[in-house]
Amino acid sequence: MAQKLHYFDLNGIAESIRYLLYYGGQKFEDVRYDIKTWPDKRVKDLLPFGQLPLYEEGGSKLHQSLAIARYVAYKVNLLPNDPWEQAVLDSFVLSIYDFWAKVVSFIKEEDPTRKAAIKKEILEESVDFFFTRFEKQLKENKGYFGGKLSWVDFVLVGIVEAANLFLGVNIEKKYPAVEVLTKKILALPGVKEYVAARKPYAL
Repeated sequence: MAQKLHYFDLNGIAESIRYLLYYGGQKFEDVRYDIKTWPDKRVKDLLPFGQLPLYEEGGSKLHQSLAIARYVAYKVNLLPNDPWEQAVLDSFVLSIYDFWAKVVSFIKEEDPTRKAAIKKEILEESVDFFFTRFEKQLKENKGYFGGKLSWVDFVLVGIVEAANLFLGVNIEKKYPAVEVLTKKILALPGVKEYVAARKPYAL
């Protein structure tokens, strides 16, 4: 069944999905759009809510990055079977996206003074608030959010990389468990080959 992932030619919120697909050995078309020329009305009008990413499988479409990532995780056996364990992992994914929401506010802000203030708040407050907690969870669970490799680990790494790109930092350098997890994900079969072949992302 033909699979397509539509997103910008950036990492952003779709890179973790790409990682999951490559790790799972899924054959898919990686459709990319130039963010500098977005929105492309012809494409945007075809999207369920006018936003990327979009995942296609056969004749069906799925939007929202976390819904796509969770579905792909199911396909590649990276979701736990126990409902409670699923809920715990979901809670961490949503917390990761709480952090990402702050980065998005920085990305979208156009006023230079306000933009600088948001970045300062993220780097001086938000990063430590969230990442000390992520670090604690990883240390207490064998280096993974759920005690073994799961989709949440992919999501964190994708968001860390995207935040680093937009903020011009290396968040993981201050958090050893997060840094180790990042290296583990990037060294996984399928992911490693993809990362080696992709061009560096730039804004």
